[in-house]
Amino acid sequence: MNRSLVFVIIALLAAGAALFWKFEGNEASPGWQGYAEADYVKVGPTQQGTLVSLSVGRGDEIKEGDPLFAQDDTQDKAAMDQARQQLAQVKAQVANLQAGGKDTEIRQAEANLVDAIATRDRSQADLQRAETLLKSGNTTFQNVDQLRATAASAVAKVSVAQAALAQIKAPMGRPGEIEAEQAAVSAAEAALAQAQWRFDQRHVAAPVGGRVADTLALPGETIAAGAPVVSLLPSANIFVRFFVSEPDLAKLHRGDSVTIRCDNCPAGLMGTVSFVAPQPQYTPPIIYSEATRAKLVYLIEARPKPDQAMLLKPGQPVDVHPAGRAPGKAGSS
Repeated sequence: MNRSLVFVIIALLAAGAALFWKFEGNEASPGWQGYAEADYVKVGPTQQGTLVSLSVGRGDEIKEGDPLFAQDDTQDKAAMDQARQQLAQVKAQVANLQAGGKDTEIRQAEANLVDAIATRDRSQADLQRAETLLKSGNTTFQNVDQLRATAASAVAKVSVAQAALAQIKAPMGRPGEIEAEQAAVSAAEAALAQAQWRFDQRHVAAPVGGRVADTLALPGETIAAGAPVVSLLPSANIFVRFFVSEPDLAKLHRGDSVTIRCDNCPAGLMGTVSFVAPQPQYTPPIIYSEATRAKLVYLIEARPKPDQAMLLKPGQPVDVHPAGRAPGKAGSS
C-alpha cells in the first residue's frame, strides 16, 4: 500500500477521534466542579464558668429554643436573691415615707377635731345669746367681750385640730426624700434585671434549629466567655461553592439558578447564585493574553432551598450546570 495513503488514513482516523471526543466530551462534561460547604452556628456562653451539663450530642436534630448546655449558676442565683431582697427593702422604705401616721394617732387627731368643733359651736352660741341679752341690758359689755374672745379661740383651735389631722394623714417623708427613694427603687430594679439576665445566661438554648454538628466541650471544663461549646448546622446554612473559568464568568450573575449534581443524589437539585467573587481565586504569574486568561478561576456560591440543602453534606464534591442545561449523561452517578 502506498505509504502516503496510509498517512492519509491515519490522519482521517485521528481527526474523527478528535471530533468524537470533542462532542462526546462536551455532552458528558461534568460542568463546573465544586463542593458543598456550610456556615456553622457556634454557640458559647456569654460568661466564664464551669460547664455542668450538656443536653445534646453529635448528630441530634434540635429545634430553636431546645436546651443545649448549662453552667454552674450558684453565684448568679445568690446575686439574684440579694438583688431581689434589696429591691424589697427600698420599696418598703418608699412605702414608709409615703404613709401617714398610725391608725391610733389618726383616730386621736379626729377626736380632737370633733372636740374643737363642739367647743367652737358652743362658744358661738353663748356669744349670740350674750349679744341678745346685751341689747336688753341683762348682761354687761365685759361679759360679751369675754365670750367673743372665747369664740375666736375656739375657731382657732378648730383650725389647729384640722391642720394636725392633715399632718398625720400626709406622707411622713418630704417630697425630696420620697423622690430619692423612688430613684433607689429604679436602681434596684435594674440591678435585679441584670442579675436575672446573668442567671438566665447560664442556661443556653439553641438560637436556631438544625443538626448538632459537634460538641466542643465536656461537663467539668471551665469555659471562657464566647468559647464555643456546641456547633449547629441549620439546613438553610448549607450552600455550594464551585469555580468557573474566566470565559464562563459572564454566564453567571447573582440570582441565577443552577443545577447541582452529586454522587447518589436525587435529580432536580437546584441552587441560586448568591455570591460571585470580584477577583480571581487563582492568577497565573504570567502576562494576561488571549491564550492565558482562560486559566483564571473565579469562586461562585449558590444556595439551595433548605429542603434540598439538607441532602448535601459539607465537603461533598458536586458538579454545577446552568439551569436548563442538563449534563450529557442523565441521572445520578
